[in-house]
Amino acid sequence: MANSWSGAHNGPPNNNNWDGAPQANPPPPAPPPAHPVGFARPFTLAEVLPYTPFSAIAPFDSSVLPSPSIGSASPAPPVTDLIPSLDFESLNQEATANSTSRLLQQTVSQVQRLLERGNIPEYKFKTGPRAASSPSPAKHSSLAAGLSPFSKMVHDSTSIPFRYPTPDTPTPAANNHPNVITTPVPTKQKLSAKPVIKKEPGQGKRLSSIPASTPGPSASPATSVNQQAHAANKARFEIVLPTKKELEQQAGLANIKPHPSSNVIPGAPPTPVAPPTPAYHPQYQPQAHQQPQVQHQPPVQQQPQVQQQAQVQQQPQVPHHPQVQQQRNQQPPQQPALPPLSSAEATPASRTATPPKRNGSQSISSSQKPVIAIELPKTKTFNKSEFMVVADEPEEPSNLSLKKRKHGDIDGDDIYGESLDLRQRADAALHELRVFLHNAFQAENAALARRQGNDMVVLVSENEATLTATSQSKAQALLGKTISLNCFRNVPLEELLHLSRLSEGALKLAETLDIKVDEAWVAADVEQWLSQLPGLEMAIRAGRTSLRIMCGGRQEKQLYSQDTIEHCLDLFKRIIDGIVIPIAELRATPGANELFKTLAHNKKKIVALFSDCQKLFSMMATLISSIDTSDTVTNTLEFTASRLIFMETAHAEKDSVIDTQKFDGLRLVAMDMLSQIFLLNPEQRKGIFNEILSSLEKLPLGKRARTFKLVDGTSIQPVSALIMRLVQTSAGKVGDAGRGKGNTMPSEDDGAEGPRRLPQSFSIQDEDHGASQHRIAIQELDDVSEALIKTATNSASDVVQFIVSRALKSTKSGDTPYRNLLDMFVEDFALCLDNPDWPAAELLLRIFMHLMFQLIENDKQSVTAKNMALELLGSMGAAISKLRGHVRKGVSSLDTQDSDGLGLFLSDLAAAALELKSRPEQMVAWTGPYRATLEHLESRFSEDPHLASAISFLVSDWASKICKTYDDYEDDVAERDHELGRLAYRLREMIHDRQWLSREYSFKDISQSYARLSYSITLLRSPLCEAFNTILNILLNSMASDQPTVRSKSLKSVNQVLETDPSILDGDSVVVQLILRCSNDSSTQVRDSALGLIGKCISMRPALEEQITPTVVERFNDAGHGVRKRAMKLAKDIYLRNSNRTLRSTIANGLLHRIQDPEESVRELARQVIEEIWFAPFHSGQTSAASKISLADHVSLMVQTVNRGNVVSVLDKVLQALLAPSNKTAQASLEVCTKLVESMFDLVDSTDPEDATKPSGRDVLQILMIFAKAEASLFTFEQLRLLRPYITSIRSNEDPAVSKAVVVIYRRVLPQLSSAHSQFLTEVRGELMPTVSTVSRPLMNEVMACLWIISGLLDTSEHMARLAASSLKAIQALHAKSRTQALDVRSMRQFERYSLIVGMAGKHFNLDSHLDFFNKMLKTNSSSISKLMVDLVVPFAAPSYHMDVRKAALDSVGLVCQAWPRNYVSANVYTTFQHVFDEQVPALEAMVLRSFKEFLLTEEKRSEEASEAPAINGAGKGEKKRELTVIGGTNYDDVASATTHRFLKEIIRIATATQDNHAFLAVEVLASINRQGLVHPKETGVTFITLETSSNPRISELAFLEHKALHAKHETVVEREYVKAVQSAFAYQRDIVKDSRGAIASNGVYTPKLQLLMEVLKISKSKNRQKFLEKLCGQLDFDIGKLDMSEGVPSHVVYARFVTECLAYFEYLTVGEVGCVVGAMERLVTGTGAGVAQQIEMEVLGVRVDVLEEEGGGARQVGVDGQMVQQQQQQQPQPQQQQQQTEVPKVDLEKLRRLTAGAAVLLGVWEARTYLRRLYNMGIGGRRENKVKMQGKDLSKAPVKAQGVTGEKFWEEMGGLVGRLMGGREGMMEVCRGFVELMNVDREFLVGEEDEDGLLMEEGVGGGSPGSGGEEEDGVGEKRRGRKRKSEGGGGGTPGKKKRGRSSSVGGGGGQPRKRGRPKKVVREEEEGGGEEGDWF
Repeated sequence: MANSWSGAHNGPPNNNNWDGAPQANPPPPAPPPAHPVGFARPFTLAEVLPYTPFSAIAPFDSSVLPSPSIGSASPAPPVTDLIPSLDFESLNQEATANSTSRLLQQTVSQVQRLLERGNIPEYKFKTGPRAASSPSPAKHSSLAAGLSPFSKMVHDSTSIPFRYPTPDTPTPAANNHPNVITTPVPTKQKLSAKPVIKKEPGQGKRLSSIPASTPGPSASPATSVNQQAHAANKARFEIVLPTKKELEQQAGLANIKPHPSSNVIPGAPPTPVAPPTPAYHPQYQPQAHQQPQVQHQPPVQQQPQVQQQAQVQQQPQVPHHPQVQQQRNQQPPQQPALPPLSSAEATPASRTATPPKRNGSQSISSSQKPVIAIELPKTKTFNKSEFMVVADEPEEPSNLSLKKRKHGDIDGDDIYGESLDLRQRADAALHELRVFLHNAFQAENAALARRQGNDMVVLVSENEATLTATSQSKAQALLGKTISLNCFRNVPLEELLHLSRLSEGALKLAETLDIKVDEAWVAADVEQWLSQLPGLEMAIRAGRTSLRIMCGGRQEKQLYSQDTIEHCLDLFKRIIDGIVIPIAELRATPGANELFKTLAHNKKKIVALFSDCQKLFSMMATLISSIDTSDTVTNTLEFTASRLIFMETAHAEKDSVIDTQKFDGLRLVAMDMLSQIFLLNPEQRKGIFNEILSSLEKLPLGKRARTFKLVDGTSIQPVSALIMRLVQTSAGKVGDAGRGKGNTMPSEDDGAEGPRRLPQSFSIQDEDHGASQHRIAIQELDDVSEALIKTATNSASDVVQFIVSRALKSTKSGDTPYRNLLDMFVEDFALCLDNPDWPAAELLLRIFMHLMFQLIENDKQSVTAKNMALELLGSMGAAISKLRGHVRKGVSSLDTQDSDGLGLFLSDLAAAALELKSRPEQMVAWTGPYRATLEHLESRFSEDPHLASAISFLVSDWASKICKTYDDYEDDVAERDHELGRLAYRLREMIHDRQWLSREYSFKDISQSYARLSYSITLLRSPLCEAFNTILNILLNSMASDQPTVRSKSLKSVNQVLETDPSILDGDSVVVQLILRCSNDSSTQVRDSALGLIGKCISMRPALEEQITPTVVERFNDAGHGVRKRAMKLAKDIYLRNSNRTLRSTIANGLLHRIQDPEESVRELARQVIEEIWFAPFHSGQTSAASKISLADHVSLMVQTVNRGNVVSVLDKVLQALLAPSNKTAQASLEVCTKLVESMFDLVDSTDPEDATKPSGRDVLQILMIFAKAEASLFTFEQLRLLRPYITSIRSNEDPAVSKAVVVIYRRVLPQLSSAHSQFLTEVRGELMPTVSTVSRPLMNEVMACLWIISGLLDTSEHMARLAASSLKAIQALHAKSRTQALDVRSMRQFERYSLIVGMAGKHFNLDSHLDFFNKMLKTNSSSISKLMVDLVVPFAAPSYHMDVRKAALDSVGLVCQAWPRNYVSANVYTTFQHVFDEQVPALEAMVLRSFKEFLLTEEKRSEEASEAPAINGAGKGEKKRELTVIGGTNYDDVASATTHRFLKEIIRIATATQDNHAFLAVEVLASINRQGLVHPKETGVTFITLETSSNPRISELAFLEHKALHAKHETVVEREYVKAVQSAFAYQRDIVKDSRGAIASNGVYTPKLQLLMEVLKISKSKNRQKFLEKLCGQLDFDIGKLDMSEGVPSHVVYARFVTECLAYFEYLTVGEVGCVVGAMERLVTGTGAGVAQQIEMEVLGVRVDVLEEEGGGARQVGVDGQMVQQQQQQQPQPQQQQQQTEVPKVDLEKLRRLTAGAAVLLGVWEARTYLRRLYNMGIGGRRENKVKMQGKDLSKAPVKAQGVTGEKFWEEMGGLVGRLMGGREGMMEVCRGFVELMNVDREFLVGEEDEDGLLMEEGVGGGSPGSGGEEEDGVGEKRRGRKRKSEGGGGGTPGKKKRGRSSSVGGGGGQPRKRGRPKKVVREEEEGGGEEGDWF
């Protein structure tokens, strides 16, 4: 326990109360008083328990709390121990002598700093109940009594303002103010049986009476109080806010009236105090509404009028006497201790702070809110915990903002607490500054007297001294401290002027220094330069000192020296220009490498210089905000700041002398400077913005550009922050900076320090006036705020329009960075969108959004512009979506149970704002989100002064929203309008005075999370966020755009939005349908983007998998291999996440089909994915029951997949690749496959048709067959025994599929068995032998193979020899029979079976060891069994036999030849084959081709195996080398080569004759020949290119693969055949496919038939592609006289259409390829077309030039019908005899057809040229524009298609041209006229008005072909030359623009008619001057 003696260090502090609320800042301990003071006992656990969190524990065990031991801590040391005793005694002596020494003052200041509130911990305890006690009356002396002189000096000069943290404590009073009267007022509800007595109106807020249960008579006061408190804690509170009327009624019903002066009730019993309500936050209560808090002290027996004793700290005593304890316990609960005061309502005030002065008649403020009433439940039958009252709408919290008291009502705490402390600190700071100045001046005098410097002063000349750099720094610190403490005005002017003069010397000294850095410096120069840095440092700090004095706000003009400012500015400029910029730009280049290294070695000194320069620059920024400087100073600083902001720094730290971060600090100060200039000079704002925007090109790109750190840790570009800050500054008043414009220097007549208020005259003068005159208040606010918001909007609009306009003219990869900068700016603004520090981000993004809307809605905008708009809208939509998501998360994590109700209000308001249903008046409420955001910014303003611009912008925005809210409501609601009127007055005051809010009102502390949520709520109802749905709709609508790139870009933008808000996909979302539609788009790019977006959708919403998977699988067959690969990767993820067997089977089936993809990378990916989804999940090797079930399910899935489609052969290849030794996972996969086989055998006997989950045994056997083909080692002997019953059933032929599967398994697995299983093998052979005579051909192939394998294992082949010999004997007999008579049907069936047995035996058996047996049995003398078989069977292939016999014979011979290839070169064999090909019977040809195919595939496989098998020894290497000397490298290559060359033409003929399976068989043979390289590439290349155009996809894909392989290996050889291949492809399409068009039209998509050829050419270089395209365009040229006219439609016309359509619909890779094609087409038309047009005019239209014009005569013009139309000129009548008509000659029909054919070809070419120009935005030039002029760097770019241009019109035009050739003479005449019109008049340049000669333009002509007055000029790239017409007459013509029709001119002198000529064929420059016909326009 603590000692009762007050001097004990372990006792309670002198000013502590034993109520659980010790003061946080106790004064130093005082000497013990003469008389001990009474001391109340500590509370028991039961008493304090209701006030602790442990009350929630039921039941509570006291053992959880440790027993307290007061005094157990170490004793606090006395103050005498803090300093040495000798020093303490000397201090006491000086204090006794009333000395004012510097040491004494410094020591007092040090002690006072130790006693500051910030250095002492402050403890907050709840107030507990008090028990009445009777301390012994004692006189208490003052605290200062008995103190030492120095301690008393500290006591008298130190004020520690303090107030208790709970509402029950009174306002602290200062020391030694005994006359301050305490006015205690109850501020909490009392739990009493009687009503709480209410106060008079002047005494504070009224309280509702709350009935409570009275404790029983047996309960002690403390116990009853604790019971009531505990019951109150257990109760649920219901907060009722009484209205003013209710409070007045309650006050009127009160039967006891409070005393007006003392505020106490005589005889009132003491009432226990309830614990604080949760809704009460004392720390948030403002000074204006805090009532003195009640202190529960033991009742004293003195009169309350005696207040002097209240100032003396009572020292309590420990209650160790039983009598005292008994007296305390027996004290009645309602016994009054003092008649005038109740213990619950009045207690002595705190002794450490001055009690508040308060007028008893103080009236209630109009802004005061009713006190919260707490009603406890009255009955136990109703449990409110089961119910919750939910308001219909969120109500604005009314207890957050309270109005502060005016200066006249400020209580003592404000006057004598904080103010006293500040005044003492200010006095100390002032004293410290003056002491420093005194010492400095003395040091100056001493230095001048001694002609030598010292520690404080250095001499710069003989009679001038200046402060050292260290002294300057100290002077600046002291000056700054006095300015911040508002005592700078008390510094004597003479001392400040003297200090300024001491700084001038250093500035003058700096002018003599040569500080500029030169790149040519060497190490010695750098050392000399470094020696000058101390002087430069001293000058910089001297300048800062001088500027600091000017920034203090003094009114004396002498302090503001313009010369000093100019000196500082000049110094700063010299440092920036001579040091900062040169060093920042210095790089380690060869010329400056030495300088770079030397400076880098002295980096620390340079960094210190940069730091000083930055501080000087910062001081200048403060200066221009404090005083009005000259325009020269402002302009210089503006230019320097702009230069620093946009100066480029090094890309890496190693390339710069100093770290880039050091320079970034200087850049940030430059931004501050520019912001200050922008704020203070509205007339310069436009110029500042222009300077910034014009310098954007200098900004760096990428991550290194974002160096400006935000509060949340993210980074943006400094210029982005600068732009936002300037825009925000535009929304504030100019006076906000702290001075008004026009104050060049503060004058003596200026007012007090602080901001100058701009003179305004408003009619609304207070809030009540605003409420009553709300319309006027709103209008006045609107007048103020509208101009500010408009200014900010205009500034932002200028910035945005500049950036967008520049970005539209540049690209991301172009020379100018504006396109990339646009993206970076939008990203930066989007990053700052939800940051309340940067409210201008929303305005800038909103303007960006509107501009993007305009770009998209403008149909004339380019695709690039629309793509840019979609990309930016996607970024903005994502930012908005992200904001909405953060609001949702913030609301869910918000504490809605906070006592003040702000969390609940924001939560409800956010939910309504997300749905755009929040009421406007709630958004602009006084305690709503705007206010919370502003209060948070205001609380951080002292740390970050840059928030002033954000505060100004938010206030203006809030004001504009208030005006809009008022205007939007048409009805009149008085309460709402009055509140808006009050808000209007408040906001108007806040706009004109930024400190008005903090001066007039208080608000609770707002956390960072609450502030961000509040600001986000305001954003949700901003125009930007409200346009979210519009943005989303635009992005979705763009997915259906006509332009593929727009559709693709919209998909990517939608992806950005979905990443931030996946809820868009919920429900029946139209977004999903649009995405699925885009997945089937005609553009590969769009389909690829759609698949990427589908993947994102599935990852965010897995429930969409079932809906989307079919679309993904469909893309497996996409034309683009990139799309196919993306679809497969996406399908793999879906497969692994989903357990739906049907869905998995669909995916797996699609993947298996891709194993045969033409693209190698796609095939490899398909194999990899199959492995990952089918085998990799089982690599773990588990053998549990669950694993077996999983394997069984997987088998069922595999069966289901195989049954879905023809994937048996594909799965075989997959397994072989999976189990290949080269595969890394081969061993693991082998184990998995073994387990799968085991699982399949468990299902082989499954025959339950009702169980759909289990596969049938038949299907399982099909899968087993595939596994057996892939790897025989997967099977065991026991598993083979299980399959033996199926062997027995082969003869019955119940199920051929099952029989074949079992035999195939046996064939593959039997070679693994040994002779130990001879009995089993014998039994199997015995069961298979009888089946030979009955099984089908495919099954016999497997049976015969099994029989030979068994024979090998049993080492006996006699059975096989007898089988083959007997069959040959029968064939021999049939042959003999056929010589005499034709074979009947039975004989033919016998031959078919015997020949099949012989063929299979020859293929599978090696019976040469039985040759003698055969020769003896057959009576032959053959050298080999195979030769014997062929010789006996091949005669039956003769044409004399029946077709079935011939087929069987050819099949048998082919089977034997496959195994024994030498027979192919036997004369009887190849002659028979040749006869078959000559007959061209497909059925017979198929037999031969099948044999070739099997033979070649066998050889191909043998070749691959030989190349892969490593040579084991030297002999093997020699053998391999010998094999490689021939093509292919195998034993039968000579046979294969001879056979291929012999029958190649026949194979090609069959492949190109049809498109059926027979042709595909031939193509397979050709493919094998090509892969083995058996023939020259050019012999098969043309065929493959031709077959690529087949409509049979199998033929087309196989031909494409082989063509691609040929091109990759033999490009130079194959490309020579491409033109021939195009001709062959046309003939194939015309004759076989029966479609001579060059493209395939499908759903508006036109695919050229030569597209696969172009795909192969993509492997080549662009130059080679252009060369091919030029050759292809050359195929269109023709000689009109050599056209083949034998057919109805000339073949060249159809061929030209084929080529033209291919050229038009090709997908070109580069712009250069398009330009190459367009140029070639234009040259063709202008070249060949000139001669054709001339022949048409002469021979078809009959146009002649044999009529001469007389001088002054008219001109003739050719009409569209061939007639010469006479044109009369004004005032020159044409003689009648010169009017002639030329009749159209009757041209020969054959001639007309020939000319029409040529015209049709050229018209088609011109249509294709025009279509390509429009499609790729190349401009529609005249027909003479035969050169496409482009820059070299653009030729390699990918061409961009124009929006809205489709190929439909061109397709129809090309179809109509050929049709007109069959339309008779008139149709052909129309084609001819159209071509002549094309050559004479370009339709693109029709002139719709009369020319200068007044000539009317006739319909159909539109204009003529202009001539030229000059000589003929050669056209670029012309093949044929024409002549231009020129006018030879001149007298009657007008020398201006000539007629546009063709004319025959007559010379004025009657000259000879000139020869006909054609218009020029090249582009010609416009010629100026009259008399020339050169203007096409």
